[in-house]
Amino acid sequence: MSSEDKDPKDGTTGTPGEGSPDSSFYDDPYHDESDHLYDDPYANPPEGGSAGGSASSAEGGAGGSAAAGSKPPPSPPPPPDPGADDADDEDDMARMSFLEHLEELRTRILRALGGLLVVYVLCLAFATDLLSFVLAPFYAAVEGFTTKSGDPIKIINIRPLEQFQVIYIKVPLITAVFLGAPWLMYQAWQFIAPGLYRKEKRWAVPFIFITATLFILGGMFCYFVALRVTLQFLLTLSLDQVEPYISVSEYLNLFIILEIGLGLVFQLPVLIFFFTLLRLTSPRFLLRNVRYAVLIMFVAAAIITPTGDPLTMTLFAGPMILLYFIGIGASWLLVLRREGRRLPWFRILLTLGVFFAVVAGIVVYLHLYHGYEFSAQFPWFGR
Repeated sequence: MSSEDKDPKDGTTGTPGEGSPDSSFYDDPYHDESDHLYDDPYANPPEGGSAGGSASSAEGGAGGSAAAGSKPPPSPPPPPDPGADDADDEDDMARMSFLEHLEELRTRILRALGGLLVVYVLCLAFATDLLSFVLAPFYAAVEGFTTKSGDPIKIINIRPLEQFQVIYIKVPLITAVFLGAPWLMYQAWQFIAPGLYRKEKRWAVPFIFITATLFILGGMFCYFVALRVTLQFLLTLSLDQVEPYISVSEYLNLFIILEIGLGLVFQLPVLIFFFTLLRLTSPRFLLRNVRYAVLIMFVAAAIITPTGDPLTMTLFAGPMILLYFIGIGASWLLVLRREGRRLPWFRILLTLGVFFAVVAGIVVYLHLYHGYEFSAQFPWFGR
């Protein structure tokens, strides 16, 4: 026996891989791995009498039997799927064809008009009182103005059907639009809700409440501020040369345009918040493009304004700019919640404190050095 045939550990004969206990089947390049499938804990062990079973008995008797009969370890739980919630949301989303969308749109429009009709019929019972309410800003604006002959400015009727249209059609209808604003916003939400995820549908109640409230606030701003200032400005332009005979229908048309226009303008924060919710914009982008936004607001105010004068245009653009920054604040709060960050109350309170301190300083300066006083009439602070 040559020295090459001896095992260096125990002196046994044979080449490595054939009989040595330290040998492995990977040492033999011609070995068939199918004989060792039972070594895989997830594979079914071969039945007795197979070549694999003989090899196991040769390696260690009881130890081989225990290994062959042991159960495979339990498989680890699958990792959580991060897209599972989105998949569930996608399953909840309504999938409609183009014709089904049109059918849904028709249904929502009919229901909105039906609710508006009910409110309109109720407003007919108070048509005369509503007319007095609508004409109140006009009489407040012309108070103190007189014609060339010294008579007070009045509003007149110049067509036989004009007064009927104003009292029983236009005035109750514009009132029904504002009183039925929550119902109209609810129908608008029901139309867009099928295209939203489940977590986005939770904004239904805040959306309906805030949009209706802002629409009504826009109408109140027009009623108490914008309409009166606009009428006063227009009357002072040519009062000395032209006798003012103002038609009730023309006044009501101006009233309706300004009321609806400012009601829609006050929806700007909701629009910005909704775009941020859909990830179409961000607070940083809105702040970076403020100068372009202000320019667009003045252009839009010039288009919306029925008179085209600079004062009325400014009365439209001013609230739009303020509402734009309010919308940026709401968008920022949404981004903070989405990213899981806490609200920086200290910075917010500090900013508000500085703002109100500056405003108070300006008011005190105007009062002490220029004689400005508070009054019950708009602009509520003047000489």
